[in-house]
Amino acid sequence: MEIPTFGEKLNQRDYKKRLGAYIIVTRNNLQEMVLVQAPNGAYFLPGGEIEKDETKEQAIAREMLEELGIEVVIDCYLGQADEYFHSRHRATDYHNPGYFFVAASWTQVCEPLEKCNTIRWVSIDEGIELLKRGSHKWAVKVWQQQLKS
Repeated sequence: MEIPTFGEKLNQRDYKKRLGAYIIVTRNNLQEMVLVQAPNGAYFLPGGEIEKDETKEQAIAREMLEELGIEVVIDCYLGQADEYFHSRHRATDYHNPGYFFVAASWTQVCEPLEKCNTIRWVSIDEGIELLKRGSHKWAVKVWQQQLKS
């Protein structure tokens, strides 16, 4: 199966590979999902870069504590989607293979360890509208299809 790819890969750019793991976290009987708003105003699914010796699942566990102060139980893996983008904040071009999961459940265990982001609960449709990255929108739509089938 071909991996969906988002963003524009420009030939003259040197892309840094940055593996990421992201998760859909819901509440209110799957009616709301949480988004993380970066300081630049952009919205993303919770998650982030997989550090050197981490598994995708370990990255999710660490990122959830950092961004949301929660522990999650992973329900399922949705798949991989790749994204090409330029980060103005880091002045770098990235190739971002993203691995997407869905949380079965979650528990608030502490305050978020990172204080720079804003946490926002939104309806699923609003979440799709707000998400900045095409790969993140794709993951939510794949999850919605799985719920219907």
